[in-house]
Amino acid sequence: MTVYEDLSVKSDRPTPTTLRPWVLVFGALFVCAWSGNQFSPLLLMYRNVEHYSSATVTLFLGVYVAGLAPALIIAGAVSDHLGRRLPMLAAVAFGLLGSLLLAFDEFGQLPIILGRLLAGMSVGTAMTVGTSWLKELSVSPYDQGADAGAGARRTSLAFTLGSALGALVAGCIAQWGPYPQILPFTLHIAVSVPFLWLIVRVPETVVAGPPQPVAARLRVTSARHRRFVRVVMICGPWLFIACGLSYGYQPVLLSDAAGGLGLAYATLLSAIALGSGALIQPVARRLDSHSSARGIIVALATLIAGLAVMVIAVSTDDLVIGVLASIVLGCGFGIGLVSGLMEVQRIAPAHELAKLTGVFYAVAYTGFAAPTVLAALTPPFTTVELLLILGVLLLISLAFVATGSRKHLPMHK
Repeated sequence: MTVYEDLSVKSDRPTPTTLRPWVLVFGALFVCAWSGNQFSPLLLMYRNVEHYSSATVTLFLGVYVAGLAPALIIAGAVSDHLGRRLPMLAAVAFGLLGSLLLAFDEFGQLPIILGRLLAGMSVGTAMTVGTSWLKELSVSPYDQGADAGAGARRTSLAFTLGSALGALVAGCIAQWGPYPQILPFTLHIAVSVPFLWLIVRVPETVVAGPPQPVAARLRVTSARHRRFVRVVMICGPWLFIACGLSYGYQPVLLSDAAGGLGLAYATLLSAIALGSGALIQPVARRLDSHSSARGIIVALATLIAGLAVMVIAVSTDDLVIGVLASIVLGCGFGIGLVSGLMEVQRIAPAHELAKLTGVFYAVAYTGFAAPTVLAALTPPFTTVELLLILGVLLLISLAFVATGSRKHLPMHK
């Protein structure tokens, strides 16, 4: 079992003249999220400028998931056993190397594939480890004024803001700026390098435990908790389904209306959806409740509303309504992400916090496959029909959570 350090060590306590340690972890998670999402608005550029086929562009997306998914699980187990600092340093380094390789795309597909693989590893490691570290640093003695949900909100904010800024910077440069295949990645490298030094200055909250078999390190007993299985896991995939639909699929569906500004419109939707997810988080804090799943219920209801607005946008080919859909879907995503993380932190025992967080993110990220599935089913179905089917499934999920959540309250904390 992981042994937690004595938090009374005076040298670890922030003084009034020092930066609170959670801020440095927040920044590291921010730049890692930037590395993962800066590629998304560039897909159209790679297709039009480099003339890569749709299959090749899809491969670039798939390789990212191939790096992300194992990192979400493995990094949690490593972090809970060996500590937070080294895995977080690795996450920043993965992102740096990924951007460096992506800047050399002139040498063909291999640097892009390897760069995307490393970007996935960066985001997966940072989300799992950073979430746990932020939670542990958002309590006394590191941050005596923080409330119980501060760690979850800070994690969600770092991820959404980093993802939004990464997409915004890369998309704007690709649409209007110089050196669109190099400059976005160079900027990311410049903002990330300092964190290789800054993370070393953050106090470790976990010390290495005794040697354990690999199977024991990867086991996540709390993942079988009924509250996690019947409430949190139901909500999880819908969060990234909302993201995938909002700024992944919707720009494609509205590309004719956007005309020559298709890349700029896709960038705008990314920034709006993720920005809305960040701005709504104070509301998410007030919605969270120990005695119900109110936050998750409101998130799912908001996603239903966003899906309805998206149906209208696609049916009318209206760019403004598309923006409104991204705002509503982004709000549902933000509320759901904060609420889901707070549920995980109540369910998980201390020695499984990072591992259960990794499981939550791994389940949630399956939602990014939604646009690919919808595209494969069009035809025989129309896009509107498929969106309506998704709406019905989302409504069923909402009803299931609303009727059963009180029966499966968390036992820990």
